[in-house]
Amino acid sequence: MSEFVGEVIGTMILVIFGTGVVAGNTLKNTLSEGAGWVLVTFAWGLGVAMGVYAVGNITGGHLNPAVTLGLASVGDFPWSKVPLYITAQMIGGIIGAIIVFFHYLPHWRSTTDPGAKLGVFSTGPAISSPIANLISEVIGTFVLVMGILFIGAREFTEGLNPLIVGLLIVVIGMSLGGTTGYAINPARDLGPRIAHAFLPIPGKGGSNWGYSWIPVIGPALGGIYGGLFYQAFFETNPTIIFWVVSAIILILFGVGLQQELKKSASQS
Repeated sequence: MSEFVGEVIGTMILVIFGTGVVAGNTLKNTLSEGAGWVLVTFAWGLGVAMGVYAVGNITGGHLNPAVTLGLASVGDFPWSKVPLYITAQMIGGIIGAIIVFFHYLPHWRSTTDPGAKLGVFSTGPAISSPIANLISEVIGTFVLVMGILFIGAREFTEGLNPLIVGLLIVVIGMSLGGTTGYAINPARDLGPRIAHAFLPIPGKGGSNWGYSWIPVIGPALGGIYGGLFYQAFFETNPTIIFWVVSAIILILFGVGLQQELKKSASQS
C-alpha cells in the first residue's frame, strides 16, 4: 500500500468513527440519541487510535494536516511529501463522511434541525466569536502536536502508542472541546463539510462556509507552533521561525482579549 492510499484509509477510518458517533448522538430516533459529550470524546479518541493502528506502519499515521505541518516544521517529515499527505487526508475525510451519511440514511429525514445535521459533519462554536474561536483551535492543536511529540519521545510497549494518542484526543475533547467542538484537524472538518455541501441530505440547510476557515487556519497554526515549541524548549533549539510564530500567536491572543473586553464593556 502506498503512503497516499494509507493516509486516505486512515483518515477515512477516523472520520467514520468520529462523525458516526456524533450522528448517533444527535440524529433523531437512533438508539444512541442523546448519549452525550463523554461518549463523543471517547469515540473520537478511539477512532483516531484505530486509524493509526491501521496505517501507522505505512504512513506514520498522521491523518491530520496539522500533524503533518507540525512535524514538517521541525524537520521530522519532508516538506516534499506534505501536499501528498494533505490531499490524501482531505479525500479520506470526504469518503468517511459519505459512508456515515449512508449508514444513517433514514435518520436524516427524521431530524428536522439543519444545525444538528451539519454538526454531524463539521464543527461550530458554542459562542460565535471568530478570533476567540480561532484561539481555541490553535490551543487545542498546539496541545495535540506537543502531546504526540511527548509520546513519540517515550518508550512504550510495542503497539501501545496509537492508544495513548487516542487518549490524548479524549482529554483534549473533554477539557478544551466545549468551545468549538475541537476540530484540531482541517481534514476532519473541511472534508466532511465538503461532503455535506454536495450530499442529498433532506432539509440540510447551508454548510456554514463563513466559519469554515477557523478549523483550517487554527489547527494549521497550532500544529506548526506545537512542533516549533517542542523543538525550542525540549530539544533546546529555538529558531527564527519559532520567534516569528510566537509573535503572531501573542498578537492573536491580544486581539482576542481586546475584542472580548470591548464586548463585556458594551454589555455593562
